[in-house]
Amino acid sequence: MHGKRRLAHTDFSTIRRMDRNITAFLEHLAGERGLSENTIGAYRNDLAGLTAFIYEASISDPEGVDWDRFDEARVADFVQHLDERGYASATRSRKIASLRSFMRFLREEGVTSDLATRRLKAPRGGKPLPKALSIDEVDSLLEQVTQALTPTELRDRATVELLYAGGLRVSEVTDLDVDHVNFDNFTIRVLGKGSKERIVPIYDAAMDALADYYALGRPKLGKFQDQDAMFLNARGARITRQGLWLRLKQIAFDAGITRKITPHMLRHSFASHLLNGGASLRHVQELLGHENIATTQIYTHLTSEHVRREYDAAHPRA
Repeated sequence: MHGKRRLAHTDFSTIRRMDRNITAFLEHLAGERGLSENTIGAYRNDLAGLTAFIYEASISDPEGVDWDRFDEARVADFVQHLDERGYASATRSRKIASLRSFMRFLREEGVTSDLATRRLKAPRGGKPLPKALSIDEVDSLLEQVTQALTPTELRDRATVELLYAGGLRVSEVTDLDVDHVNFDNFTIRVLGKGSKERIVPIYDAAMDALADYYALGRPKLGKFQDQDAMFLNARGARITRQGLWLRLKQIAFDAGITRKITPHMLRHSFASHLLNGGASLRHVQELLGHENIATTQIYTHLTSEHVRREYDAAHPRA
């Protein structure tokens, strides 16, 4: 296969008998589709369970699995096997999706003449709730960047403040241009998904951080500067999403926040904290740039959970 990257032998040390076609499929995911090791590991674990089921069902031989015998009836048996194991809905859905991808690979490679999973549909799991930071965690994060002195520290302070102040997507921060900021009326013009513009108000402390960076930090970042971009890296080019994420990760670590923090979590925090504070759903929808209010409603579940926790903690009979 073109660009094939063979998987290390130790990748399969936990699987007693890995079928050669499963091995080929994993190598295809690594070499031709370029998936990460973690993603391939998830496929490998799912297909290890399939391997165990196949051998228990006795449709294999010393040369490997006879995949033509793994027909729709056997697929149904395997799905029932997953049900009997009591997997969570999301885990069951992922294992079924792995099976479908593998069986499609077998047909494309000519190993089987039919697609045994053609009538199989993975159940839709409930969409996981977005992860938000607590107000204390946000305070810790912002306190960590308060004493910014160097150009990069001033930039980091401005980006963290802006992510939380405006509920911006990370791409909306990295794509922000100098002329998108109105320092006079404390707003920024954001170009969101589908090239839709919105005007987002920014609270005073965040705008002050942005002004400090623009006046004192940005002019010192890089010799050959991108004149349009607001946020620059050390070379003077527009900061990348990965660069921003890595800086946020370091800031969170320095602030003593132990769980994994992503820029998008500040957007989630912005929305849930506004709703907890009494903002209307429509208002939050406009600020986030959601086309459909149903997308914003996911945050009402977060606020409901917050109310429940407060109730359980405060009510004498809870």
